[in-house]
Amino acid sequence: MPLSWIYSKITGLRNGLYERKWLAIVDLGAKTISVGNITTGGTGKTPLVAHVARTLLARGEKVCILTRGYKRADPGKRVLVSDGEQILADALSAGDEPFELAQKLAGRAVIVADADRSEAGKWAIRRFGTTVFILDDGFQHRQVRRDIDIVCIDATDPWGGGKTLPAGRLRESPRALERADIVVITRADLVEGIEDIKSEASRSNAVAPIFTCINKINAVRPLKDPKKMWNQAANDRALAFCAVGNPESFFEQLRRDGFELAATRAYRDHYSYTQKDMDELRRDAANVSAGIFLTTAKDAVKLDRLELKLPCFVVEIETVIDDVEAFDALI
Repeated sequence: MPLSWIYSKITGLRNGLYERKWLAIVDLGAKTISVGNITTGGTGKTPLVAHVARTLLARGEKVCILTRGYKRADPGKRVLVSDGEQILADALSAGDEPFELAQKLAGRAVIVADADRSEAGKWAIRRFGTTVFILDDGFQHRQVRRDIDIVCIDATDPWGGGKTLPAGRLRESPRALERADIVVITRADLVEGIEDIKSEASRSNAVAPIFTCINKINAVRPLKDPKKMWNQAANDRALAFCAVGNPESFFEQLRRDGFELAATRAYRDHYSYTQKDMDELRRDAANVSAGIFLTTAKDAVKLDRLELKLPCFVVEIETVIDDVEAFDALI
């Protein structure tokens, strides 16, 4: 019996129990927005979470982002990553994505890493008076009631190979999109057309509005001096490396923005780099006459204790939504 078939049946059974209210759904006591996806790996979700948080903060809401904090040092421990004023944890204890979000938002949103997001939410209301929660990667976290379900679909790999885990990258069938309130097709500029993706999404949910967004490079900063901007990186041969869910989308973004990539190196998602890795990258760069490294903000948080031996620049990416006024009005 194929493992993917078993996985699909278990997922379907679990969803059915929630839909029939045989499994309890917890109300956190404040408006709740989930941002998630139906595939594993990177879908461009983190920049969208940051956009939603900034929009709510600008309206005067007390925002708390609830996240599991995948691959953090102690997954059983609750970690206050940011208290709404300052960043209180590092990437090791928080997890690389929660820490990246804290940096993107300059500590202005409360961010809590906790596997039990319902208990973390209740705690955040008591301590911070939270008025809006954002569930990071929350689409499959059915235990928590949400007011809006936003689902990201990566245009470069929308349906995860067409199979559920472990044979493919789908966490759920595309039919799960029927639960979505908003669908966002990310990285739309990295493919030739997205009409087929829109049509497939509409077959599962004819009601939810569909937005598209592109990733835009808004800054390139030296790893060792992130307050500075360095605008000449596109003129140097670079070795680009990353450990994200969809590394090819990062490399393609760089090429489209005019960076000369002498070589690329991809590591598994959430990979923790060692000094040996950096030494190997330096040798690889020398072999292709690359004078600089380029990497992502997600990777940068794990490099500060390592010696890279070449200038390394962090490529900061923001998401640009096609009809941002309409999107912001919905949230």
